[in-house]
Amino acid sequence: AGAFDPEAYSAALVELLEPFLPDLVVMAGFMTRLAAPVLDRWPVVNVHPALLPAFGGEGFYGHHVHEAVLDAGVKLTGATVHFADGEYDRGPIIAQEPVTVLEDDTPDSLAARVQEAERRVYPRAIALVASGRVRVEGKRARILTGEDA
Repeated sequence: AGAFDPEAYSAALVELLEPFLPDLVVMAGFMTRLAAPVLDRWPVVNVHPALLPAFGGEGFYGHHVHEAVLDAGVKLTGATVHFADGEYDRGPIIAQEPVTVLEDDTPDSLAARVQEAERRVYPRAIALVASGRVRVEGKRARILTGEDA
């Protein structure tokens, strides 16, 4: 078997999704980096179990993130919803929700609280994007207020 080809994978994904005419692609627990065929066609949002840009990038997923947070001794982590781009966890941030790191946390206990935050922040961020209230300006996602929207 050959190496994974994100371009070919993304092209095949476009063929699968196109008949459904999506306005937005939402990744949840999707561990594959998407490439231009998808990213150039639709806005794609993702959720990450840390406060990006900290503890993000290739190899930072699931318990790897929570272990790194605990090893670093930080007092705050959380959930980040961001637009996906061609790099892991580098797209414009739409929303974040902080989670306090407790002294007796384990990767499992921390993961449980971060997942609770993800379940709150992700639907809110998706609703903002779906309603047209998010404008990307460079590397920033601006949330539009009533007069801006």
